[in-house]
Amino acid sequence: MNNFTFHVTTDIRFGKDRLNELPEVLNTFGKNVLLVYGGGSIKKNGLYDAVMAQLTANGNQVTELTGVDPNPRIETVRQGAALCRSEKIDVILAVGGGSVIDCSKVIAGAACSEQEPWDLVLSRSYQGPAIPLVTILTLAATGSEMNRGAVISNLETKQKLGVHGPEFLPKVSFLDPTTTFSVSRYQTAAGSADIMSHLIENYFSKTEGTDVQDGVAEGLLKAVIKNLPIALNAPTDYDARANLMWASTLALNGLTGSGKGGAWSCHAMEHELSAFYDITHGIGLAILTPRWMLHVLNEETAPKFARFAREVFGVQEAVPELAARMGIQKLYDFFASCDIPMTLPEVGIADDTHFAEMAAQAVQFSSIATNAYVPLQEEDVIAIYQDSLTPSTYL
Repeated sequence: MNNFTFHVTTDIRFGKDRLNELPEVLNTFGKNVLLVYGGGSIKKNGLYDAVMAQLTANGNQVTELTGVDPNPRIETVRQGAALCRSEKIDVILAVGGGSVIDCSKVIAGAACSEQEPWDLVLSRSYQGPAIPLVTILTLAATGSEMNRGAVISNLETKQKLGVHGPEFLPKVSFLDPTTTFSVSRYQTAAGSADIMSHLIENYFSKTEGTDVQDGVAEGLLKAVIKNLPIALNAPTDYDARANLMWASTLALNGLTGSGKGGAWSCHAMEHELSAFYDITHGIGLAILTPRWMLHVLNEETAPKFARFAREVFGVQEAVPELAARMGIQKLYDFFASCDIPMTLPEVGIADDTHFAEMAAQAVQFSSIATNAYVPLQEEDVIAIYQDSLTPSTYL
């Protein structure tokens, strides 16, 4: 296990009927609030009205930034940063899923920086100040409510890049499982695939002696595998939604990744799918992950994949490579059973037109060629994309 510092100070307010605590939280930072949200689902499910009632009663001056895209765009960041300056914003309130929260993080930093917002993203690490951020989570997926990372897209340059900053960490996050009751079946499944991918990316690392992190990851994966089908069949099942929401947070708050090294392979590849084709992030990860697993399966990696199969899916096979293949098949079948599209043509990517360009960027903007669990060159990435064009079997 590597040295690490674990210092994640987000105040988590978990459970239903906690919005009455919002005024007290906001008053810690000031009265001028930038309210950031997405396409309007919070108006349909009543959350917008509930939030505005609290803000109005508290005497907050509210500026709204709406229309954040599922893959948040740099144009929205620029717009939000300009509003923060012109309206002298004291605190940003992000109401939504990971896209809204990610966008709000970079707005918070860009508003306090002289850098052009896309240059800030290109730096990949922002060390400057940021406007305080409070979040109200509405989708179990990214874990952005309790981490320092954000991912922003630039459709003009066909780039989707992650950026981290110590001051991006939300100060307070409200996690009410009932806000996810109205999330569509498709987005619930996609979000859960994202949770599982975060855990899998951390799990498959060259760092040895990480039984604690790996055991926690296995437990969280099993919780998602158990509760996702329940949430799909009974969308208002509180405990299923609660377990998915808390798994989302714990999957990417540093708990399973601290003390481990290595670059994330599937995220680097999926960011190119999203950048070029604007597909749903979690769906892209579900499509790529089993193909990546098979591509990097070899004599050296088989024992860890076999452990994954045995501990997460209960595979009993003693031969490591066969156990590994059975685990990969079970992961693929689980995603498919949740109605997740499992080939690229199903999400509108019909051929390999951009695969070479995407592979080049995946390698250029990450360290997967040198620091991944199994290093990937451009030809490896292209092969994984190619495998994703048709249905797969692993046995």
